[in-house]
Amino acid sequence: MEKRKLGNSDLFVNPVGLGCMGFSHASGDPVDNESAIKTLRKAYEMGYDFFDTAEAYTGFFPDGSISYNEELVGKALHDVRDKVVIATKMGVHHNEDLSLTVDSRPETIRKSVEGSLRRLGTDYIDLYYQHRIDPKVEPETVAETMAQLIKEGKIRYWGISETTEEYLRRANAVCPVTAIENRYSMMARWHESIFPACEELNIAFVAFSPMANGFLTGKYTPDTKFEGKQDYRAGMPQYTEEGYEKAKALLAFLTELAAKKNATMGQLSLAWMINKKPYVVPIPGSRKMNRLEENFKAGDVVLTPEEVQEIDDKLSTMQFDVFGGHSTK
Repeated sequence: MEKRKLGNSDLFVNPVGLGCMGFSHASGDPVDNESAIKTLRKAYEMGYDFFDTAEAYTGFFPDGSISYNEELVGKALHDVRDKVVIATKMGVHHNEDLSLTVDSRPETIRKSVEGSLRRLGTDYIDLYYQHRIDPKVEPETVAETMAQLIKEGKIRYWGISETTEEYLRRANAVCPVTAIENRYSMMARWHESIFPACEELNIAFVAFSPMANGFLTGKYTPDTKFEGKQDYRAGMPQYTEEGYEKAKALLAFLTELAAKKNATMGQLSLAWMINKKPYVVPIPGSRKMNRLEENFKAGDVVLTPEEVQEIDDKLSTMQFDVFGGHSTK
């Protein structure tokens, strides 16, 4: 598979990256540290070279101790640091009611980057994202702070997660943005409107939740039980009876097309966006080795422009109930 260049940078990555969040956060109880580090290392050996984490990706073990996702990534990759691209994020705190508190003040950014460097066990971060827009801080202020961190060598490039086009353009005018990381899947296409700006400004589009939080694998139904309050999927609308009914036609369509392409439904949902735009890099997450391998091989699935258009045309006739993110404070 051919590597993809991340925007205006000198970073080249395989077309499927790894979203590491689930090892610690939002997918039930965290994976024990030793197993998580071993799985992340095997993912690297499998071919993954783009690892996405965040300071906010934490979870609680049954004994009350904390799983820090950045620490897991850092320990798994410490001796291959120069062979991988590590992205992390700042500016978000998860509240008990699942809302998000955002804070992108310059002093917060500086404190956060030092914490991330320490937890990752590295002296630089390849790609540093503002995790969510902070309405109290102007984009120019955030961009100026990122420019200073780049000059100091603490980060190489920066990006914005869940950005709007206006915010992106204002920030980019101060310090060029390398990548945006927005929610994107066959069921969540509202950010396609920002594609022209990405093309104009030479900015990569990193797609998180590219399989609609696992729904597009076809492995889950409304009867699936998600265990514990640390698994956020339990409250997502696509997993309700009504949400599942609305998506049944899509699942049937994907089942048929996947069989024709000798691929899984999950692979097809990733290949669709990879073949759609050369600057899109999905970062699906999984804790399971077989799923990690399956996702990575989606980079080898070829769809013609006509097949991509066929999928787009079909999607345009459908409406879905799908999770769109937690509210911010």
